[in-house]
Amino acid sequence: MSSSEWIGRRCLPTSGMCLIFFIRDLRIKNKMQLKPQDFLVALKLVAWADQRWTYSRLAQELGLSASEAHASVKRGLTSGLLLQNRASASLVSGAAGAETQALHEPQGIYRVTRKRVRRGVKPTEDVGPLDNPVRVHAQALAEFALHGAKYAFPGVRLPLAVGVPTSHSAPAFAGVFAPGSTDFVWPHPNGSVRGIGVEPLHPSVPYAATQDPKLYEMLALFDALRVGKARERNMAMERLLALIDPSALAPQKKAPRG
Repeated sequence: MSSSEWIGRRCLPTSGMCLIFFIRDLRIKNKMQLKPQDFLVALKLVAWADQRWTYSRLAQELGLSASEAHASVKRGLTSGLLLQNRASASLVSGAAGAETQALHEPQGIYRVTRKRVRRGVKPTEDVGPLDNPVRVHAQALAEFALHGAKYAFPGVRLPLAVGVPTSHSAPAFAGVFAPGSTDFVWPHPNGSVRGIGVEPLHPSVPYAATQDPKLYEMLALFDALRVGKARERNMAMERLLALIDPSALAPQKKAPRG
């Protein structure tokens, strides 16, 4: 009997060959790798701040499918870029979402009942991010955005093209840099500026940026980190940190002595 047949049949579970097979199989199943759209989803949640949102709206505004939005949130939770507010029946992937939600229907009814009896809150009032299934882990996301994302999703320069301005060429930075600086753009048929092309974080970025000015600003800042010069990168790091984790810039009070 050959070693390949040995492993395939798993006839000797105590042998070294079988143990190695099981370990490798486990690693493959548990492998998780962040994708560009996961970072895009996290930035979108930063832009929304305390707004209520649904997976349908998240997918629509980012130009993703519903299953992609679900999967991105799950990977964000696994990586630590997102935090779960509470057990939610909506946090499922793919088409299994409807079935899982049906199984959790009693819990969903209970949550609605609690909302009705809460005092001091108007029915139409936005009660904050705890009504959403997840929230951003601001400190972790800021650290990843400033020091890791440009290596995980490196900037790729493309030939001259017409597209949507990005990096320091974006509208949010008008007047910050002297005229004559090289323009950078995401190539797009509906673009209005000609410049050096930059491959966007995700193909849907040019569309998603036009739907949300704050998201646009963060994506342009991220591109400044990826393809900008030293001055542009320094500016981008400071502004991106202020948008993702404002508490990091707040002066810390010293503990009183004595």
